[in-house]
Amino acid sequence: MTTHPRSSVALPHQDARSRAVIMVLLLATFVVVLNETIMNVALPTLILDFHVTASVAQWLATGFMLTMAVVIPTTGFLLQRLTSRAVFLLAMGTFSVGTLLAAAAPTFALLLLARVVQAVGTAIMIPLLFTTVMTLIPAERRGATMGFVSIVIAVAPALGPTISGLILQSLSWRFMFLFVLPFALAALAYGLRTLVNFSEPRRLSLDVASLPLSAVGFGGLVYALSRLGESPAGLTDPRVSVPLLLSVLSLAGFVWRQRALQRQGTPLLDFRALRSPIFTLGVVLIMLLSVAFFGGAILLPLYLQDIRGLSTLQTGLLVLPGGVMMGLLAPSIGRLYDRIGPAWLATPGAALLALSLWRFSRVDAATGVPVLLAMHLVMSVGLALTFTPLFTAATSPLPARLYAHGSAIMNSFQQVAGAAGTALLITVMTGRTTRAAAAGLTLPLAHAEGGRAAFGLATGIALMLLLLAAFMRRAPAPQGTGDDERIVAAGH
Repeated sequence: MTTHPRSSVALPHQDARSRAVIMVLLLATFVVVLNETIMNVALPTLILDFHVTASVAQWLATGFMLTMAVVIPTTGFLLQRLTSRAVFLLAMGTFSVGTLLAAAAPTFALLLLARVVQAVGTAIMIPLLFTTVMTLIPAERRGATMGFVSIVIAVAPALGPTISGLILQSLSWRFMFLFVLPFALAALAYGLRTLVNFSEPRRLSLDVASLPLSAVGFGGLVYALSRLGESPAGLTDPRVSVPLLLSVLSLAGFVWRQRALQRQGTPLLDFRALRSPIFTLGVVLIMLLSVAFFGGAILLPLYLQDIRGLSTLQTGLLVLPGGVMMGLLAPSIGRLYDRIGPAWLATPGAALLALSLWRFSRVDAATGVPVLLAMHLVMSVGLALTFTPLFTAATSPLPARLYAHGSAIMNSFQQVAGAAGTALLITVMTGRTTRAAAAGLTLPLAHAEGGRAAFGLATGIALMLLLLAAFMRRAPAPQGTGDDERIVAAGH
């Protein structure tokens, strides 16, 4: 049996230092998550400015997702190999450079490169935050802290479209990045002045074979799924089937390689975390939640703009209250989790999510904006009640040496689920729209038919989440840093 030194053992009792560290990471994560959604409504403007097609412009979103999928699996290694301060500097320094490049990009190719650089920083920053919370905060108080993390996860994406809509009303798209850059630099400076090391790096060697297997496996899967949502031929399209096949083969090789490296104690991504039933169930639930979430995040803006004729700014303003409500509820939900556990929160949350998505599946071109706003607020409450309890409970049975790997696994699978949700729902929507138009419906009515079909599928996924959420339990945190056999199994 081997144990690893942990300089963070005493930190959970040093509340002031822990709070300062987490506050730095919360501010930095807010900036990078805000940037992730600020680009969404700017694509039509960029198409005109750079004289590119929509299929080319969408690579600003697809390329970002691909980079995240490739980089996140490596964060388990980075968070153990480097000090926490060095990982923060790498994440925010890379993100800031990418933001500056994006603001000054003279060509579309350079803008795409800048988005990739930004994505690298984002992919490192988010697991760093989650791993830090798991390391510094005792399991019995982790829910309250995760509530504040949920503020970042909820409010920043909601603010992004609204801010970009306001900027694009009168200024160039470059000001979106110029708006983000000072905040990124301020977070970097504040972190360098405040952040202390709370982890001791281990001497790990990077397995060269694991990197390409991980990149092709996770990146190819996200690429294939994103193409699936755009291709009328579906899985028979070589642009979908070829990368999907390569991805499956690479992921099989990656898992086999990690199992071999686990015996040496040097895996790039340690899948022994999945031996915990509670963690595995939590990963599945977070993936289902991510797919259902795209019912609102992707389909609702399309409905509002294509069918109701709202502007990008009006759309951003309509979804903003839901994000703010999630942020306001999150701390209270986190404290409730510490008292009553996950099932009593996540189950009614999943029910509200399913109810709101079902109601969205019944909308038509005449549905009033106040009704849509009320439905989105109900959906936001459901999301607030599910995310914090599920993530916090899922990570509670992991031993400390698997914190970084557990965070990387959770975020990697969530990224893949997000891409799958986007592809699946858009495929259903476009297919139903095409059939409705061929049957003689006008284009707005055909779009409404497509949106209802996609929301109906999202409702079914939310019902699966509802059924499984009732089985989620808060397992006791394991004591010590022992071997994988000591991972606590739920219900035993």
